[in-house]
Amino acid sequence: MDYITILQILDSTIRLATPLLLTCLAGLFSERAGIVDIGLEGKLLAAAFMSGAIAYVTGSIWLGLLAGIAASLTFSMLHGLASITFKGDQLISGVALNFLAAGLTIVIGQSWFALGGRTPPLSGAGRFGEWNLPFSDAMAKIPVIGPAYDELISGHTALTYVALLAVPLSWWVLYRTRFGLRLRAVGENPSAVDTAGISVVKLRYMALVITGILCGLAGTYLASLAAGFVKDMSAGRGYIALAALIFAKWRPWYALSATLLFGLLEAIGNRYQSIAIGDFVIPVQFMQALPYILTVVILAGFIGKAIPPRAGGTPYVKER
Repeated sequence: MDYITILQILDSTIRLATPLLLTCLAGLFSERAGIVDIGLEGKLLAAAFMSGAIAYVTGSIWLGLLAGIAASLTFSMLHGLASITFKGDQLISGVALNFLAAGLTIVIGQSWFALGGRTPPLSGAGRFGEWNLPFSDAMAKIPVIGPAYDELISGHTALTYVALLAVPLSWWVLYRTRFGLRLRAVGENPSAVDTAGISVVKLRYMALVITGILCGLAGTYLASLAAGFVKDMSAGRGYIALAALIFAKWRPWYALSATLLFGLLEAIGNRYQSIAIGDFVIPVQFMQALPYILTVVILAGFIGKAIPPRAGGTPYVKER
């Protein structure tokens, strides 16, 4: 494997890890506030559909982005209404949202475009273009460093850089601001927060707003990357993001490492459809299933070691 091939695999890793990272950070905020969000998959799917549909109709991916965020926020608020306001079971609410998104996107897509639930292909301004960072062309001629800068660091879409910047920003918000301190406290001991005169309901809804925005970005990225929406295009990424969140122990920097690992496995599986080890050839199906196999391994091996927020999944009932 030569140097350029390695760079191409790493470049693909970043592209594939971007929606996972955004979704993982979305789950980080909701779960830090004590809201278990199985519905990340549904938010991701709804955002991908609406962004793809609006981007095609208007010819603008930026309007598609706003539509994707709006769709994700709607699902996020539905989850909040069921689990915070009405104090329902958070797992059931999340699963219901996933089924709702899977069905609605197909029905509405067929009604709007009559393409079996798909949207027409996106092109031109309907997709995010690649950003070439300063001096990328000039540095491309420099051995080793140049190709790394031009191939790996430069040439990604705006949402990729937003996702990478969201990691230190999330860390700063959670660990260096009063809002972050209160948000983490709500996930650990909501009664203490309530005793201090701070609204638990308001903080949890604010966390779900952040979750909705991040899932909206992730869904829009998926629609832009695939040049349109197709049925069930999230392909379990919401669940993989939850597994990455457990692996990351609910920390932003670890979330970056975990999602890059998933992205790397998917990139390798896409590039090498079959790998020969001596006389044995690893089937293509195994290579494509690598990210999902890793999800099962992580959930089986790390769920006992990773300690979630203590109040996660438990509706808060205010004492009278």
